[in-house]
Amino acid sequence: MTKQPKLNPLQSKTLVLLQLLAKDSQSSSAVEGSDDTRITQLPHAHGNHMHVGGFVLSAKDASGLNNPAVWVALARKGFVRDSWQEEIVLTPEGLAFSTGLEDKFLTASDH
Repeated sequence: MTKQPKLNPLQSKTLVLLQLLAKDSQSSSAVEGSDDTRITQLPHAHGNHMHVGGFVLSAKDASGLNNPAVWVALARKGFVRDSWQEEIVLTPEGLAFSTGLEDKFLTASDH
C-alpha cells in the first residue's frame, strides 16, 4: 500500500488553485501526447482578491504561487513537473489529488 502524500496548508491551497486553473480553458491547455495540463495564465490580484474562472478567492490564499518552496514540494510529490520555473504543468496525479479544500475557500463571483 502506497502512502498518501501530505501537503501543508499553503501547498494545499496552491494545488487546489492550480486544479481550478486547469479546469478553465481560458487559463490552461492540454499537453500534446500526455495527460498533463499546462497552466497558460495565472490570475492577478486586484485589491484583496482574484478571479479564477467563475470563482473569487482571497489574494492571501494564492501566496504559494510566489513561493519557490511550495513549487519544489509539489514537484517532489509528482503533482507538477520539475520544469515549473519555465512552465507550469500539472500531472494527472496533481489534477486528481484531493486537498480537502475544493469547496472551502472558493466562492462564486458576483462580478
